[in-house]
This record gives sequence, C-alpha cells and structure tokens, in this order.
Amino acid sequence: MVWSRRTFSALAGTTALGLTLSGSGGAFAHASAPTGPGGGPPGPHGTRHTVGFDKYSMLVDGSRVVLWSGEVHPFRLPSPSLWRDVLEKLRAHGYNTISVYVSWNYHSPAPGRYDFTGVRDLDLFLRTAAETGLYVILRPGPYINAEVDAGGFPGWLTATRGTARTSDPTYLSYVDEWLTAVNRIAVRHLYTHGGGTIVLYQLENEYANNVTSPRGRDYMAHLYAKVRADGIDVPLFHNDKGRNGYWAPGTFDTGGESGRYLYGFDGYPSPLAPPPDWGYYGVGGTKGGSTASPETPGLLAEFGGGWFDPWGGVEFDGKGYAESARTRDAAYERRFYLTNLANGIKVHNVYMTFGGTSWGWLPAPVVYTSYDYGAALDEARRPTPKLVPMHQLGQLLHSVPDLAKLDRAADIQVGAKGGASGEAAGITAYHLVNPDTEAHFHILRNDRADDVLAAVPLAGVDVPLPVPVPALDARLLATGLPLGRRTLRYSSAQPMLWLTAGRQDIAVFTGRKGEATRTAVECASKPTVTVLEGKADHAYTSGALRVDAELDCLTRVLVEGGGTDAPFLLLLADDETSVRLWRHDTPSGPVLAYGPALLRTAALRDTTVHLTGDTVEAADLEVWGPRGMSEVVWNQGRLKARATTSGSLRAERRLPGVPAVHLPALDNWRFHTENPESDAGFDDSAWKVADRTSSYSTTPVPAGQPVLFADDYGFHYGDVWYRGRFEEAGDAGAAESVSLSYVTGTQGLLMAWLDGKPLGAHRMPVPDKSTVRKGTWSATATFPVRYASGPHVLSVLVRRMQHDMDGAAKDTHKAARGLTAVTFAGASPAVTWRIQGEAAPDPVRGPLNHGGLYGERQGWHLPGFADGGWKAVDFPRASRGQGVAWYRTGFRLAIDPGVDASIGLTLTDDPARAYRVQIFLNGWNMGQYINDVGPQHTFVLPGGVLRTRGANTLALAVLSDGTTPAGPGEVRLTLMGSAAGGVPVTPVDSPGRAHARAS
Repeated sequence: MVWSRRTFSALAGTTALGLTLSGSGGAFAHASAPTGPGGGPPGPHGTRHTVGFDKYSMLVDGSRVVLWSGEVHPFRLPSPSLWRDVLEKLRAHGYNTISVYVSWNYHSPAPGRYDFTGVRDLDLFLRTAAETGLYVILRPGPYINAEVDAGGFPGWLTATRGTARTSDPTYLSYVDEWLTAVNRIAVRHLYTHGGGTIVLYQLENEYANNVTSPRGRDYMAHLYAKVRADGIDVPLFHNDKGRNGYWAPGTFDTGGESGRYLYGFDGYPSPLAPPPDWGYYGVGGTKGGSTASPETPGLLAEFGGGWFDPWGGVEFDGKGYAESARTRDAAYERRFYLTNLANGIKVHNVYMTFGGTSWGWLPAPVVYTSYDYGAALDEARRPTPKLVPMHQLGQLLHSVPDLAKLDRAADIQVGAKGGASGEAAGITAYHLVNPDTEAHFHILRNDRADDVLAAVPLAGVDVPLPVPVPALDARLLATGLPLGRRTLRYSSAQPMLWLTAGRQDIAVFTGRKGEATRTAVECASKPTVTVLEGKADHAYTSGALRVDAELDCLTRVLVEGGGTDAPFLLLLADDETSVRLWRHDTPSGPVLAYGPALLRTAALRDTTVHLTGDTVEAADLEVWGPRGMSEVVWNQGRLKARATTSGSLRAERRLPGVPAVHLPALDNWRFHTENPESDAGFDDSAWKVADRTSSYSTTPVPAGQPVLFADDYGFHYGDVWYRGRFEEAGDAGAAESVSLSYVTGTQGLLMAWLDGKPLGAHRMPVPDKSTVRKGTWSATATFPVRYASGPHVLSVLVRRMQHDMDGAAKDTHKAARGLTAVTFAGASPAVTWRIQGEAAPDPVRGPLNHGGLYGERQGWHLPGFADGGWKAVDFPRASRGQGVAWYRTGFRLAIDPGVDASIGLTLTDDPARAYRVQIFLNGWNMGQYINDVGPQHTFVLPGGVLRTRGANTLALAVLSDGTTPAGPGEVRLTLMGSAAGGVPVTPVDSPGRAHARAS
C-alpha cells in the first residue's frame, strides 16, 4: 500500500523515534576535479577526448561522469537492425553506457579465422552505440563466461594443447590472435580517438583462480601489455568474482604504467536479504568491494538485474523468467541500486539489462535457449516495469552532476512509524554530501514487509511531514540541490531531472502513485504560483515556496518571480507517468517530451522539432525545448501544435496507438523421417575414422579404447553420429549386452541401433537444486543385444549439448563430449569407428547454427529446400518410435511497416510426452524445446530473421527416444508485443550481407 494524503497528514506530527542509523561517519579527501556539468552526449564526432578517473568517478575531458550502464550482448540478437532498437530504448530510459561482451566462439570457426561480418559485425554494433549516444564498456574476454558455450572459448580451442587462462605459451598464441582481431576493430571506436565511445576495456573476466601463482600474474601482465600494444589507450579494469580484492591495482605487472587501471567487482545478492554495503558503509579493506581500491571509483562491473534459469526451471520453481523479474522488481532495483550509489559506486553496470536469446548452440549447459534473465528490457525487446527506476535514476544522474562526487556525511537521526507493530527496525538511512556544492543526498531504505513513514531531518532541515517509504523499497531525497536558477530546500518526493527549456527551468519529482508529497524551493520573495494541472496546495514561508500534492498522473505548478526572472515549472509525476517524460539533448539545447511510450530521437531544425518514437496506446504529445520552437514533426509526420501555459508545444490531436496485428495459423505441414545413419547399409565411407589414441581433453581416454570424443575430430556443436563395425569374436560367441559410456552437457541424450534396429535411448537427468550448476554429465547406458553371425553395425546418436564453462580456470571446457567408451559383455568384438558431426559453418549464420543431424547436413532446415515430395500431415501428432523426424511449413506475414511486432513461436503438448524439437526459422536455429522438461514454451523470432512482410519457412527437427508418443502438439505464432514506430529492419541474409566472406 501507499500512504494516502489523509493518513500522511494524520501522522505528520509523529515524534521522531530517535533511531540512529548506519554506524559511524567519516569523510574522504576532496579530489582536484570540481563538480560541474558534464559534456554533451557522446558520439563519433571525430573529436579526441581524455578519459581518466579519480577516487570519486570517471573523468571525461575533465568532467565527472557516472557511468549508468546496462549489459547488452549483440550475439544474443542476430538481427543488426534491432541493435539500434535496443540501444535507443536504453538511452531513452536513462542509461548513458552499455557493457558489451564479445564472444570468441561466435567469431572464430577455426584457428586463425575470424569473422566480423553480418550478424557478427562488431564494428556496426559499436558504431550504432556511438550514434545512439552511449558510452561503451568493452569486455572481449578472452574468457567471458556469460552462460555461453565454453564460456566463450571457441569449440576448436577444446582440442588444443595448452592450459587456458594461464601464461601457457600455446594458449597465449591463440589469445593474441583473438585480441588482435578484436582490437583492430575496437581501436577505431575509442572515445579518446574520436571514432567511437569506448571508455573502459576489461581484461579477462572473473579470474578468481591463479591469483597468487606466477602463471596467473604473468597471464594478466601479458593481457595488459598486449592490449596496450594494440593501441587501446582507455583505462583498463578487471572484474573480481565477488569481493576479494583480486587483481586490484598493484597486484600484477603493468609495465610501469600507473593510474590507468581500475579494480572492479561483481555482485548478485539475493533479493530475500537486505542489500549489502560494498563501499563507504561496508566492512572496508580488500573484502569490502570498492574499498579494495580506495584511489579508484567504485566499479560494479556486474550487478544482478535478474538471474538465469536452468533446464527444468528449478531456479524459479518452473515459473521461468517471469519469476526472476517478480523477485527482482522495480522496488528491488530502487532498494539495491540506491544502496550501491550510497556506497560510492560510480560505474554501475546491471547484468542483464537486455538478455536476449541464446540461439543455436550458443547456450552453456546451465541454461536453456531463452536468456531473458528477468531483465528490464525483456527478450522480445519490450519495456517492463523494471525500467521505471532505471529511467528515473538515469535521468537524475544525467541532470545532477553533484551525484558524481559524494562523501559520506554525518549520520542522521531518523524516526519511523508504520505497520502493525509501529516499530522502526529495518529502516536504513544513508547521508552523503557533495564537498564542492554542499548539496546533500539522503537514501532511505525500508527492509520491512510493511510501509513506513520516516521522520527525517534532512541535513539540518526538518521536513514538516514524514516521508513515506513503501515496504521493501527505497527512495532518494535531496537538499540544497540547484535546479537551474533556483535551489531545492527539500522534497519528500524523489528528484528525477531538471533542465532549462526556453526561458524556464523545469524540475521533475517522482514517487509511488497516491503518495502525499511536500516540496520546498527557495525564493527570495513571495512568488506568483499557478497550479496548471492536478491538485496542489502552496504557501510561502521562511524564504521558501512549499507545494503539497498527492502524486496522481502529472501535477504542474508554475512559479514566477520570487526574486528570479526565469519561470520555474515544477512537475510532480507518479511512477507510471514518469516513464512518459523523455529528455533528449540536442546541439541546440535539451528537449523534454511527454506522452508517447518511447522517444527515440529528437532534433531541432530551424523552428521545427523532429521527433521519432513509439506508441502503444493513443497518446498526447507535448514538447518543451529551446526558444523559437514552433512546429512539431512526429515520425516524419507534421502535427498541428499549440503553445501552452506550461511553456510547451502540445499536439492538437493524439498520436495513434498501434493497429491490430493478425498472425496466420500454421498449417500445411510436410513430414519426413530421418536418421538413415541407423541403417546397416548406410554409406559412411566419407566419415572420419575415429582411431586417435590420445587427446588434450581433461577426460581420460579409457584403456584399450580409441578416442571417441567429438571435439578431437573437429565436431564441436550439436548432434554427433557414430557408426561402429564389428564381427563375432570367433569362438567366444556373441555378446550379451553393450555398454555405451558418454559425456554431455546438461540434458544430453543418446540413442542406439544395432543393424538398423533400435536398442534404446538414455538421457541425462533433469537438474535439481543440488546439480543446477553442473555443466558436465557422464553416464553409461547398457542395452541387451542379440545378433546372428556376420558383420554388424552399431549406430549411436549423441545429442551432446554444450561445453562446460571454465569459471575456475581448470580447463573444464575441455571435458569430452560424445561417446567415451563402448564395451561388450559376453564377448569382446573389435570395433572400428567412424564419426560424423556438423558440416562446415554456414557463411551467414556462423558456426553455432547447426549440428550433425542428417537433415542439417542435407539442408532440410533451409528455406530453399524442395520438400514437395514430403508427406502432408496435420498437428497435433502422436507418432511413436526412436529417432528423428522433420516437419516443414511456410507462412506469410503482412505486418504494417510502421509497426514493430515482437513475435514468438509457441509449442505446447502433454508434458508426459518425451521428445525435443530443434526450431529453424528461415534456416536460423532459434533454439531447443524439450517438451517434458521445459520450462520454455515460447521462442522469440526476431525481426530480420523473421520476414514480417513476406514468406517464411519453419522447420522442426523432432528427436524422440521412443518411450512415449511424440508430437509436436500445438504449434502457433504468438504476438508478444507491438508498437507503432520501431526502427527499419533489414533481412539478415539480404543480398550483399548473406554471403559476405569471412576474414
């Protein structure tokens, strides 16, 4: 609940309970760089810049900047057109920075080969980020973790000599090749050079092992020297896995360079526990988070904006990422992120802010296809309520440079009353001050399960009314804060932004809907006050104008005079309204727009402001901007607009909402059985002979067995086939059973045939809470056999899933995948083996797109394949048998080009049916569905891969172990969200891009 005005007033006289919070005080020494406004939005302007830091914050051209960052992975959205959509949404919602992993496996199909074309065009992504006005924190590994296959290491690296993540010379030779390829692009996008907006560059990732060993220190020193030699001249950092003080400045050799390296750390605290203090208010020292490096700014390289979900969904009790978003909601963000700000964190990166999709064979064993993460921008690119606090705080940090330089100030006495008990326990207060401007900031955090009214003396200013702090929530308050040509004395609402538009200053304050607020602005004399919209009471007393209002939509109060010539517009907005207020900086001055669901861009040309953006529902449009602005253009359409008493231009007609989107039914399916490899007479003469006797794998080669590990034969992704030929072992007679030992990632599967007849199947168990982080699974499947004399063929299909990550730097990515040993009971026939996996990497879709199924090798997943001779079938299906079957259909879409529709493919069936489906859209492997495991049922089909105006081909490869009837059941297109607006989308395999040659 929130406190009504009546309740608020009734408790206004409550005596403070005298609760002293947060421990002892203390202050840091002043830094040399003064507090002041930062420069304009970053961009690829060709102008050289300086990028540095002191103990308070990053310094760009000598100005303080708080990097308010969101993690985005371009490899999880295989549609370069939509990169702009995501980045524009983040910029509009207050982020000024993005953090970007670059995944080695995504760009390197083989040693010495690096592909940065098409969906892997890193140059295009970095250029788009700069054009959008976002700083970039680049994180190219070599190891990234990120819940991707092998933690980002390429498949071929699993079969090489050398110990990864150490100073091993063989490994370093491959690392140097990778970094050369990445840095050749990155150096063109450094903000220091003016070609882009990269301001920080990460060395390695969560490198927690080998901290004290020479090979670990030498490894980090090598990376540092290599990156500098490649021309990367922005500050470097490493992110500590946890808060250990690992790889802080001075812990390894940086070639004599000092003052250009920062300590960063990660944190994923439980939403069920109070937010931790990892800075000013914490334990201090090397284990205290930012205090491990007191001369560099607090750098949270990853702070949990959600969490990943494993196969079976045990992390969120089968509810999927919706539960991740619920447990780490907007209130969680305010409570935890404001705590971070109070602790001096000035580089704050939320992992993930857009999670996207681990399409193809990209996901690590511990996750399924969706990487939604419960992020603020969901997998379908839709804004969620979690963007509200990010929007508010991002706009605040942009508008208020005072927040970039804060010292811990004296603790305050806070009283609190609320809930059934009326006790004050569970309330935490932080008090900080800018040493240059003496603006004070107070963060009140409620760790209780009920709402609280806090009686707060704000830096010596007693707020006459108590401040509502909802249950498990927090808010930031300010005093002495400049708002243009006036100064805020106090407010019980949270400041969001201020700007000067035309002649007037505008300030926005926010809070929960229905909250009663009081705001006091200093005035030398009594001003003229006009309530333009909403309800508000006002009075002038003790040199300040006091405004009381209950938050409900948008309340406007115009203040004129009072000792200042410039008008002052006070806007009080509830949360829902605040995310329809959009600030955009232009060379002519800032613009503030109100009304639409999204403002993407704003530009002033002569007297016209040109805006682009999105609407979902019909919306008003109102714009404040520089003087002389008289006309408005929205998405290239001119609008009639009139001047308002608020000093804005308002469109005379509402912007239209999004029109209805109609999706076709999926029918006219065609069907074909697969797996001819199981037949005894299948010609496997072109397959590789599996006769190696040694391996670089961490899995031992069983005595008396050849190496059967798929990676050793160049097969790194997807399914792999084995065919073993043998004859009876002479007088020993026939074998009674065969045991197939195999190793896979999570949810691996094995199916076997002898002379074309099914022997049976085996699958790895669904993870439970004790095995949810297990990345490598091994098992032995034993099947009885009966056969007559003569030659025989044992055929085995292994769905190997993915490689384990190497988080502990123990080469765990090199654990075997596929068969490891085959033994017989009752006889010991000699077996000769051949192996077949994926074909050569697709030049458009890359090495992670397809595996070794017969249909994939024959192109059954591709749109141009001729399936006219296949059998026509209907869904739902209920066929039974062990093996692989394919289904194909086509459908057409005719979505209005002015509509951004997020469309998914939904599969549902009786959960007792054991089968899995590999989903191919227009040849792109969009993920894996396991019917009896889940929890994922809807798979995002991103525009660009999906033709929203034209023909599409859908192919489903169904693997069934034969234990139950197999589907598919219902398969349908699902509208996940839509908006009028969006960005132009180009098909990802359009001419000129589809067959771009890899370097």
